[in-house]
Amino acid sequence: MDAEAAAREVAELYQECYLRLYQRLDPRGWRASQETLMVLQHLAAAGPLTVTEAARHLDRSQAAVSELVARLVRRGFLARMADERDRRRHLVWLTAAGQELLRTTFQVLSPELLAAALARMDNADRERLLRGLCALREAADLTARERREEWKAE
Repeated sequence: MDAEAAAREVAELYQECYLRLYQRLDPRGWRASQETLMVLQHLAAAGPLTVTEAARHLDRSQAAVSELVARLVRRGFLARMADERDRRRHLVWLTAAGQELLRTTFQVLSPELLAAALARMDNADRERLLRGLCALREAADLTARERREEWKAE
């Protein structure tokens, strides 16, 4: 099978697996806004920041970011702490609950449904699946790097 035919088959199989295994969210549950997720993702990548630094990066007013941070602190997703280098400054950082919110928000497949499906496979098939997915991810990384290099060259 050539790469194009395999790509069509993988795309179709992925869609079928997604429809059977996707993470279903409770429609009555609280959902993080895009702005909340943007703040949490930035903190996860950058580390603890002051509200001013976060506002500057997010291109939002300090007042708006301060208000959002206060809400996230009340919900338990962020914590304020004194800067050890300068006790006058306060940093905000993700709590364990904030890290868990990020992890579960971007979790596409249901861990429970996936585990149940994988339990029905024999060990050799599970290992082949994992090796194949790792190989696909590595090939995708190489393809993405090559594309970035091509774009830079243009």
